[in-house]
Amino acid sequence: MIVAARNSCVGITREPIAITGIGAVSPLGHSFDEITDSLLAGRSGVRSIDPGEFARESHQFAAAVEAIPTPPESLGVTDGREFARLTRLEQMVLSPVAHAVADAGLGPHREQLRIGLVLGLGAEQLKRWELDFLAGGSQVFEPSHGSTLVHQVARQMNLRGPAVTVAAACASSGYAMALGRTWLQAGWVDACVVGGCDVLSPTALAAFYNLRALSRRSDDPAKASRPFDRDRDGFVMGEGGACFVLEPLSTARGRDARVYGELAGIGMSSDAAHMVTPCSDSTQASRAITQALADAHVAADELDYINAHAAGTPVGDAAEAGAIRRALGSAVERVPVSSTKSMSGHLISGAAAFEAVACLAAIGRQAVPPTLNLDHPDEQCQLDHVPHVARERSVRVTASNSFGFGGANLCLVIREAA
Repeated sequence: MIVAARNSCVGITREPIAITGIGAVSPLGHSFDEITDSLLAGRSGVRSIDPGEFARESHQFAAAVEAIPTPPESLGVTDGREFARLTRLEQMVLSPVAHAVADAGLGPHREQLRIGLVLGLGAEQLKRWELDFLAGGSQVFEPSHGSTLVHQVARQMNLRGPAVTVAAACASSGYAMALGRTWLQAGWVDACVVGGCDVLSPTALAAFYNLRALSRRSDDPAKASRPFDRDRDGFVMGEGGACFVLEPLSTARGRDARVYGELAGIGMSSDAAHMVTPCSDSTQASRAITQALADAHVAADELDYINAHAAGTPVGDAAEAGAIRRALGSAVERVPVSSTKSMSGHLISGAAAFEAVACLAAIGRQAVPPTLNLDHPDEQCQLDHVPHVARERSVRVTASNSFGFGGANLCLVIREAA
């Protein structure tokens, strides 16, 4: 039996925050083990898709989700028929939240606890209106009705803590993780479900294509995403994401919960430079990394792996490599770096959370996932790359970078729990 904490103190504490539940929907699988197997085997989830009615090309490459798993029946949230009637975006949000809660073993205790919910989801209403309009609906002309997805999911899941949505472009779900940790350390919640997701849509595909942010390759889907490679020409869009249950480590140990790792450090900054182009000066991006290390009390040479944001854009990858070199100094030669977007595509709002799963996979299996298609490393991106195949090594402390449009810089330090 879990007893809810009744801490009236609002002061921030430094108790370690554990990750005790994982739920995911992704092109590389839906369970932690499936995703881990795919990442370490170097499997690509990218394929040819119909980009929709706004596209200039009849087919494009993207990492799409084939089917979204129904929430566990044990939660009593929804049955298969009800779930099938939800929109694709609603399914993409509800499924990982429900599976994370079930995985953490909190399902039967939801009403006794203050469980918060923080979802990273950019441009939520635009996506809902677009998908509804393409299905023949009229919400875009009558936008006043309906609630936000985060509150819809909180009702469906019967979560009684605070619930908010965070929008920080490609760093959205990472910002959600950061906010959830802050709530826990302030004593405002007993546990918190955090993460985020995104869906492919015709408008998003057309917009990124017209921005020339997407790869124009048309030969082989699996070879289109090429982070850090000198022949990279843009990113490949993906969809899906991940959610986690965060709770104090002492609480998790007290109820014998499975602890995947600790969310140990957070660093944030803003370039304040351009709406979409990364700043050529790496000062602010590197500051997010150094802040996260300092927050976790980790020295640069204690890092065992960095999951790079690197999406495969010419400017962005070079800028991030410079930020990593600046933040790590001489330790950069000893810290392996890879980009799992080469396999999953860029999950946009869900990218940071999904890449946190990759860090936990590295810790759980003691191996660093590779960067696919890194045939010719760019001289501007000199790092300790892990090309093509996974690298077995001791992994205890990891960092994950997420750099969103508008200059939203984020770094998370995730480590093995004590």
